[in-house]
Amino acid sequence: MTQQRPFSQVDVFSKTPTLGNPVAVVHDADGLSDAQMQSFARWTNLSETTFLMKPTQKGADYRLRIFMPDGNELPFAGHPTLGSAYAWLAHGRQPSSPEYITQECGIGLVKLRRTDTQLGFEAPELLRSGAIDDASLQKVLNALGVDRSRVVASNWVDNGPGFMGILLDSAESVLAVRPDLPALENAFVGLVGPHAKSGPADYEVRAIVPTVSNGEDAATGSLNGGLAKWLTGSKLAPPSYTVRQGTILKREADIGIVTEADQSIWITGHCSLVIQGTVTL
Repeated sequence: MTQQRPFSQVDVFSKTPTLGNPVAVVHDADGLSDAQMQSFARWTNLSETTFLMKPTQKGADYRLRIFMPDGNELPFAGHPTLGSAYAWLAHGRQPSSPEYITQECGIGLVKLRRTDTQLGFEAPELLRSGAIDDASLQKVLNALGVDRSRVVASNWVDNGPGFMGILLDSAESVLAVRPDLPALENAFVGLVGPHAKSGPADYEVRAIVPTVSNGEDAATGSLNGGLAKWLTGSKLAPPSYTVRQGTILKREADIGIVTEADQSIWITGHCSLVIQGTVTL
């Protein structure tokens, strides 16, 4: 039986609404079937649609399920995590802890924290790390049109969505990539390259995702969390840095990477509530 449920659409990782990455959030989603959630995610056609539910794990403030428009469910994703927490708070909810918001999702419990202007989540541990085999890497580079000489390093950076990470020699090399999406065969690829000191951020990041409509994600918290775990842990990047993403898509996503004294890594950014109302599901 259908009913009206609160609905939010949040723009994530930009100070300016509509220049970040949107996520659709259905509140009070308990009772919806997998098929109903998959159908609604296909209908919104955003890179992710989320469903807020009552928690089932001790210590969690809420449970989050995350679906892509192709119907696949993700155990974790970054910008949906921030956007859903922002929508949950804007809906009048309060966390049980004064320090953290605790999200339950497919990978377990994820901590979030808020400041006056930003939200951040603690980057989860990688589900898959280590070297990418040479044949797989070369296949991806061929699909991206990237010469091997521009590759500084590569690694699996999978904390849920399944990204492989490739560090290129410059932000310009990252922005020059024009991927052959069919040739990628659904491989999720994260590209990162350093800006010059006078650039808009420390690094440029692109998330090539063949399963979304335009083949690229505008601002990707999970990828940036995975990249940060790899790059800072390997001393390929400083402990804290800034990222610009979405440039090719005419977005202006600003993402902060902060390593704390306890070596936890936090992914931070601004959120804006753009649409709110109800949906009938």
